[in-house]
Amino acid sequence: VQLQASGGGLVQAGNSLTLSCAASGGLFRSYTVGWFRQAPGKEREFVACFSWDGKTKYVDPVKGRFTISRDSAKNTVFLQMNSLKPEDTAVYYCATTTVIWGRVTEEIHYRNWGQGTQVTVSS
Repeated sequence: VQLQASGGGLVQAGNSLTLSCAASGGLFRSYTVGWFRQAPGKEREFVACFSWDGKTKYVDPVKGRFTISRDSAKNTVFLQMNSLKPEDTAVYYCATTTVIWGRVTEEIHYRNWGQGTQVTVSS
């Protein structure tokens, strides 16, 4: 499966963006799809994921602000980001995994990384 991430941009703090992760060559309903982000000078970190059976998980700093969802008909996973903060500035990546749910925050288990989309939040 090949992934294409899109939807990034430059926004002011407090505003919203929706990222899209579109898949080709495979079906998202067979995978857990995760969003990760990498800020300048930092390691890539887990943000959120949507399991093949509809479960979701979020990293604490985005809980209540970000929502991950899936449109199976479009084979696309979305990351709705509200109340954006300057610390959300990063390149956002999507990827897939079939690892057990207890390990879905671990980057090492993900494959099929998309190319990344830049999100910049100005203060």
